[in-house]
Amino acid sequence: MGHKRRKKKKKLAEEEIEEEEEEEEEEEEEEESEFGFFLMTTPDNSSPKPMKEEAPAMSTLHMQELSSSLTPERLDGTNYTEWSLNAENKIRGRKRWGFISGKKVAPEDKDSEDYETWEDENCMVKSWLLDAMNKDIRSLFIRLPTAKEIWDTAKKTYSALAGLDAIETAQWNARRILKKYPIPLIQSTPENSLEVSSDHELTMHETDIAEILDTPSPTPSSTLVVSNLHENTCASDSTSIVSQYHLPSRSNRGQPSIRYEPDLKSKAKYPIGNHVSSHKLSRSYAFFVSQLSAVSIPSNLQEALADSRWTQAMEEEMVALKRNTTWELVPLPTGKKSVGCRWIFTVKYKADGTIERYKARLVAKGYTQSYGLDYQETFTPVAKLNTVRVLLSLAANQNWPLLQFDVKNAFLHGELSEEVYMDPPPGIPEYLNTPMVCRLKKALYGLKQSPRAWFGRFTKSMKNFGYKQSNSDHTLFLRQRQGKITVLIIYVDDMIVTGDDYDGISSLQNHLASEFEMKQLGDLKYFLGIEVARSKHGIFLSQRKYTMDLLSETGMLGCKPADTPMEQNHKYFLCSSAVSTDKGRYQRLVGRLIYLTHTRPDIAYAVNVVSQFMHDPRKPHMDAVERILRYLKSTPGKGILFSNHGHLKVEGYTDADWAGSADNRRSTSGYLIFVGGNLVTWRSKKQLAVARSSAEAEFRGMAFGLCELLWLKNLLKELGFGQNEAMKLHCDNTSAIEIAHNPVQHDRTKHVEIDRHFIKEKLEAGIITFPFVRSEHQLAGVLTKAVAGSVLDDSIVKLGMCDIHAPT
Repeated sequence: MGHKRRKKKKKLAEEEIEEEEEEEEEEEEEEESEFGFFLMTTPDNSSPKPMKEEAPAMSTLHMQELSSSLTPERLDGTNYTEWSLNAENKIRGRKRWGFISGKKVAPEDKDSEDYETWEDENCMVKSWLLDAMNKDIRSLFIRLPTAKEIWDTAKKTYSALAGLDAIETAQWNARRILKKYPIPLIQSTPENSLEVSSDHELTMHETDIAEILDTPSPTPSSTLVVSNLHENTCASDSTSIVSQYHLPSRSNRGQPSIRYEPDLKSKAKYPIGNHVSSHKLSRSYAFFVSQLSAVSIPSNLQEALADSRWTQAMEEEMVALKRNTTWELVPLPTGKKSVGCRWIFTVKYKADGTIERYKARLVAKGYTQSYGLDYQETFTPVAKLNTVRVLLSLAANQNWPLLQFDVKNAFLHGELSEEVYMDPPPGIPEYLNTPMVCRLKKALYGLKQSPRAWFGRFTKSMKNFGYKQSNSDHTLFLRQRQGKITVLIIYVDDMIVTGDDYDGISSLQNHLASEFEMKQLGDLKYFLGIEVARSKHGIFLSQRKYTMDLLSETGMLGCKPADTPMEQNHKYFLCSSAVSTDKGRYQRLVGRLIYLTHTRPDIAYAVNVVSQFMHDPRKPHMDAVERILRYLKSTPGKGILFSNHGHLKVEGYTDADWAGSADNRRSTSGYLIFVGGNLVTWRSKKQLAVARSSAEAEFRGMAFGLCELLWLKNLLKELGFGQNEAMKLHCDNTSAIEIAHNPVQHDRTKHVEIDRHFIKEKLEAGIITFPFVRSEHQLAGVLTKAVAGSVLDDSIVKLGMCDIHAPT
């Protein structure tokens, strides 16, 4: 019996020892998991288990890769930081991080087995990333060819929504190190040194201390005395995290308060994903839209030289310049001054949205030229975007094709008569450290006289081919034959070709290819930052990418959206005593907003107001600009739809806000004009003189609108669509209408006598009529004053604006 009792006690002791060993192992595993060791998740979503030290067989690893989720939560546009950290840990653990970092590049031989193996693994990593995204975001990335492009595009698009502050990150790192190595209570002495109670000795790993403090690791030693810690790290800013941190007592294992840990699961309160979606787009157009943001364009030469794609583009540009004998190397003559040059980079796309080529262009710094010395006259062939919109309305109503052409190195075709010297191109090895300069023989991008030289050559070629230059827009060229027409409009070196003469379009393409080095870009999809989408419903114009880039650059992607671009009854004209703001930043933002009004008439009035303070912006004016950006955040993809209405009638709306400017009591006039039922031109402008009555302000606004109607009438006549009926200009002021029809001079008309005679002449000729429209039906009201959200939404629908990128 005694022997059995001793044997039983021995067995119980062994079991207790085993239980203690298991508890110690579990504690070690918990500590390791806190340091980011790779955890495998069981298929039944049970608690994670640490990975075994032994590497599994390839088949087992492959099955784990297929079954294990990449991240706990899918990417929804607001949780990028947590998502990227989880995804990176998983991909590194699966030994596939090279496909993200770019170290594992595709073999050049696409027919080899190595390329097939690379493609298989690349598709596998792509599937991991796409499966870790929600449905709306996945549709934007699914057509990107490589896992690296998906990762980089997601980082560029969503990292600004949930970026961690550097101090918060350092605090978080400090917390997880302190959690592993508890530190006793440290008290600050008057001499600003750190002391430890004599009962304790602090032992930490030197590499972990260096990780927290971001300083080089100390000399090898088994212990680190805290009294010397402050002296070794006071030079680093991040040391304040330790030196100013009051550590808790030993009883709670050295864990800091939760307030020092950033909430990685926090989401943006107003995510941009709530306002942008691609579910309404066709697959081909959705792919094109995603490609616009897939490539990061370098902002300087150093970034370009680090990428082989851009260096190859620079080499191609140099080959073209040398082939064209653009310059010759000569010593700089005495008394002459050379102009500088720089590289500009962009991406050209094919008709299907895929990337065609990476383009680098050498541009001269023409702003350093002096008039009369190295240039005389200047002219830039810039098409009026009003003309472009008229052509798009005609194409929608007449079902014309819209083609886009591009001239390679257009300015090199212009002859240079002046004596111009330029610095050697930077970043090219053969021109490094040379004392010579380039004497230009041909025009180069950036020179003040280059556009004039190029356009002169192009105009001569078009006229020799039988085309007529329009009097309404000198960048518009027309040719009519057998009742059909071919139209070309050019903006520097980008061309749009349309018309109903298909043979004429084909012959024009052959002629241009014989005269210049041309590139046919297919159907019109992207022109001067404007996205063009065409379907059975019509032609849609928007500046979605331009708006998203503007919001991203200003840090407004996560801001609270606004329902109107400007608050009602604002007092921005009475802010001369307010605090000044950054003038340069204000001017840049307003300049970009002005270009955005080419497809956004809903912000035309607000931009008109903020542009009046470019010379001396104040804080309320900057707040007004930020409100416009917050409104754009709510509708980044809004644009104009050109539909087929079955007619080409011209009609307009005009309105004026009498004495709306509080500082000088000038009025604001605005007009909208439709061609074929589509909005083609609009304007919001502050009048040059003070009006003594609302009738006078409205009358001046009518004169502005009439001038635009006459220009459109002449343009349509040249295009073969003359207006046989009188054009309608709707007005909501009966007094102004009566003044227009009343030939009698009296006190209320002597201030606008010239406008009265001008309008009277067109009325008598039967060119124009002025129908009355009630104020609630006046569409031009959004161009003269800030209106409520409901009024703005109603007007937007009547103007033909919509948002194909809206989630709902």
